[in-house]
Amino acid sequence: MRIHWYQAFRFLGIWAVAVLAWVVSTGYFLFRYQRVAASMRVYRRLFPERGRFFHLLCVWRQFHNFASLFSERLYLEAGKEVEIQSEGWQHLEAAAEGGSGGIIVMSHMGNWELAARLFRRRRLKMMLFMGARKDEKVEKVQKTDLTADRVQVIAARQGTGSPLDALEGLRHLRSGGFISMAGDRVGYADQRCVPVQFLGREVMLPQAAYEFAMISGAPLFVFFVLRTGKKEYRIQISEPEILKKPPRAERGQVIAQAAQRYARRLEEELRHHPFQWYHFGESNIHRAL
Repeated sequence: MRIHWYQAFRFLGIWAVAVLAWVVSTGYFLFRYQRVAASMRVYRRLFPERGRFFHLLCVWRQFHNFASLFSERLYLEAGKEVEIQSEGWQHLEAAAEGGSGGIIVMSHMGNWELAARLFRRRRLKMMLFMGARKDEKVEKVQKTDLTADRVQVIAARQGTGSPLDALEGLRHLRSGGFISMAGDRVGYADQRCVPVQFLGREVMLPQAAYEFAMISGAPLFVFFVLRTGKKEYRIQISEPEILKKPPRAERGQVIAQAAQRYARRLEEELRHHPFQWYHFGESNIHRAL
């Protein structure tokens, strides 16, 4: 059985995982220049009036905030509780009880993995649609752990998107389940995208969530899990949005408008929680900024 580094360090205590994660994050900050430069572009757009040293401090905090998630993950795996406040959870419960299910637009902000586990604990059926990259490391560990926790994960690589995955997703929705899709990261080169305005620039975001909502008639929810303190989180869930299916010629416009509403919400949360957007690497968004 495969043992991950944070599982091995459990024998020494969660503090050991926290220390190791801090060291690894520091190493990334010092030696992974491309990732640092990509995050720097985000903070230059967020804080244009500040200088380079301030932007570097922002990247430092971003990297080390991400490291703190690993030690808190052990609390969840051990069955321990973290303090969670929620806003809008009743919208999801109503959708589940009504049998419609829903589309969850998730972001790489805060702790989306906690949200997936929380769905399981509250007996809401969750299916995660996630991209799969050749060089993924942390993401691969997360997917493996979620699958072990009986969260259904469908990972699609470039050029391998299957119509059967879409049909499975539709069946899941019609059974009252929820489908989660990333709204802020393009997983592979030929993924269908839509242009939006974000931080004053045009960027491309995935459009699959909005297409699914339009085709299925299921409500669309924007979902954030934000860290408010040590082992403390706040879940924010938007009111349900129904994307009606217009004539074919108008569907692109409806999708673009829905994606732009999400981009505005993402930018708003980023401005309030600038060190919790764990969008690392040289992505399409970073290149546009």
